[in-house]
Amino acid sequence: MSVVALSHVRRAYGGVRALDDVSLTAPEAQVLALLGPSGSGKSTILRVIAGLEPVDAGEIRIGDELLSAPGRTAPTEERRVGMVFQDYALFPHLTADANVAFGLDKLSRAERDATALKWLDRVGLKQRAAAYPHELSGGEQQRVALARALAPAPRAVLLDEPFSGLDAALRAELRDATLATLMETRTTTLFVTHDAEDALQIADRLAIMKAGKLLQEGAPRQAYDFPASVDAAAALGPVNVFTGRVAHGAVATPFGSVKAAHLPDGSSAQAAVRAEALALRPGEGARVLSVRPHGAHDVVRIEAGGVVWRALIPARTPLGETVAVEIQPAGAFSFSASS
Repeated sequence: MSVVALSHVRRAYGGVRALDDVSLTAPEAQVLALLGPSGSGKSTILRVIAGLEPVDAGEIRIGDELLSAPGRTAPTEERRVGMVFQDYALFPHLTADANVAFGLDKLSRAERDATALKWLDRVGLKQRAAAYPHELSGGEQQRVALARALAPAPRAVLLDEPFSGLDAALRAELRDATLATLMETRTTTLFVTHDAEDALQIADRLAIMKAGKLLQEGAPRQAYDFPASVDAAAALGPVNVFTGRVAHGAVATPFGSVKAAHLPDGSSAQAAVRAEALALRPGEGARVLSVRPHGAHDVVRIEAGGVVWRALIPARTPLGETVAVEIQPAGAFSFSASS
């Protein structure tokens, strides 16, 4: 079994908890995306799984094997975990095929060479086998690093922001190619990113992190449609937030009401509305401040009652100086402000 499980893991640096009681599971042969801003603890999770750091509390297991616990840190080389770093960390003095063959020291020379070439072919780089890292593009280096991580048949592979330095078009292409390779090899994967689109596109499961804490874990669609908090909602795309009082099971905002039947009347609450959940049509109610293109959509800034929100609407939708606003319930959420 290649299920990777963290149970109540803590890790601190100088009294600051980088991981604070984190429990999560990367299912076998699936991709778990770790999503959050810088400093949220994502990369620390990869480091403790890889054995590069000990844990201060809790346990890390792959299948039934205990890898980390206080006083126990199994050596990195015994964990059978592959890792692709943000900068790829290829050996500059080795060719692409030699980089991939580096971790195959238990095989004969002929077997190492054949396996390395097979993996380069698998990621579409067989023709670049003799090239050195400085002769490869960023996307090619990323694919060599992925081949090197997968060649020893690891129980799990850890990807730390592997697409961060790439332009948007190449990023999408390599994301799709990487996902196809991981699905084909049925490799248990933990994928770190701060990009919501990457996380939603590649993940079978999603773990949202902030300040060392796990905010939410679940299927991407579940996390998007049923966020556990304002921070969890905002991690997956722009949201408009308004703080008000619950009255008659709803929070009244300048743009409409958001249901809050689960919160007691009179309590302080935060209404969070996704930008795409604001439907605009001709009428009164809000003033249009600006319209900016955003690919297939336009980002529209609207104002009412001194509050400015952003709406995401189909591109080239004709708008006047004022609009009527309707909040679509599927993208509107309410949370207790006290929590």
